[in-house]
Amino acid sequence: MRINLIIADNGAGLTRDMHLMSRTLADAGLDISITALRRGKLRKWFRPWRVRAGNLWRRVCGRKPPFRLNLMQEHIRAEYLPWADRNVLVPHPEYLNEKDIALLGKMDCVFVKTGHAGEIFAGLGSRTEYIGFTSEDRYEGGVERRRAFLHVPGKSGNKGTGALLAAWKQHPHWPPLTIVQRSRRPAGSEEPLANVVLRTDYVPEQELREMQNAHRFHLCPSETEGYGHYLMEALSVGAVTLTTDGAPMNELVTAERGILIGVARTGRQAAAVTWLADPAGIAEAVERALALDEAQCDALGAAGRRFFLANDAAFRERLPAVVRGWL
Repeated sequence: MRINLIIADNGAGLTRDMHLMSRTLADAGLDISITALRRGKLRKWFRPWRVRAGNLWRRVCGRKPPFRLNLMQEHIRAEYLPWADRNVLVPHPEYLNEKDIALLGKMDCVFVKTGHAGEIFAGLGSRTEYIGFTSEDRYEGGVERRRAFLHVPGKSGNKGTGALLAAWKQHPHWPPLTIVQRSRRPAGSEEPLANVVLRTDYVPEQELREMQNAHRFHLCPSETEGYGHYLMEALSVGAVTLTTDGAPMNELVTAERGILIGVARTGRQAAAVTWLADPAGIAEAVERALALDEAQCDALGAAGRRFFLANDAAFRERLPAVVRGWL
C-alpha cells in the first residue's frame, strides 16, 4: 500500500519536513514515495499539464490510481488528486490560500501539526487528525555556553526580527545578539549595531550547529508558525528559549521550559492568527533572561530538552499509526 508524499522541495523548511516525514514513515516499514516539486517557471507551468495528461491516459486504459494515499504538504495540488484512493492535506495555516480553501472538500482528512491548526481546520469544516511534528536534534555535548543571544530567522519574514533589532538598538549595554538570516534585504543591514552580529552569508551546517549549542539564549519572537522548527531546535540543544506568548509557539515553549514574550497586538496571515511582540515586550523578556543565574538557565534548558526528546519519540510513533489508519 504505497504512500505518496507531495511537497515543494524549497531548500528550506519544506525540504526539512520532507526528509523528516519520509524517514519516519520508512523507518516504520511503510512504503513511501516522494513527489518533490522543485522551483522554476518552466516546471511550474509544464508539470500540471504533464500530470493531467498522465491522469487521462490512466482513465482511458482503466488503470487504478498508483497510490493508496497522497499526503499533500502545505498546499492542495488538484492535478494529483487522481493519483491516490485517498487524499490528505498536511497544512501550514499561515500559507493557506483561497485555492486551497476551495479544494478542502476534496480532502479526506487534514493532518494537523499543532492544536492551533486543528482549531482552524475544524472551523473550516474539515475532518482533522493530530500528528504533531518533530525537528532535527541539534544537541552537541562539550560546547561551552556563552551568555549571548542567537536569532535564526533564515528566509522567513515571520520571525519578529524587526522588533528584535529595535529592542537591541534601545539597549546597547546588552550582550551580543547574533542573527543568521538568508535574505536579499536582511533586517538590520541598513543600520548596523555595535552589539549585533548579522550573518547573511551561507553558514555551514556544522558551524550553525556549534552556534546553536554555544549560545545560552535563543530568541524566537515568531508572529506565526506552521510548526516551529527553530523553536524545537532551540529546545533540543537545551537553550533558554524566548518566544511569543501565542499559539502555536506557546504550545511548544511554556513557562516551565522557556520565557514567553508578551503580545502587543494580533493580526491575520491567511488562515492563521499572528501574534506580534513590540520592542518593549521583547526587552522585558530579555531582562528576565539576563536575571537568571546559571542554575536557573540549566534547569530551563534541561526541561526544554526533555520535552524535545519526549515529543520526538511520540511523533515517531504517532505519525505511522495515523497514516496506517488511512491505508
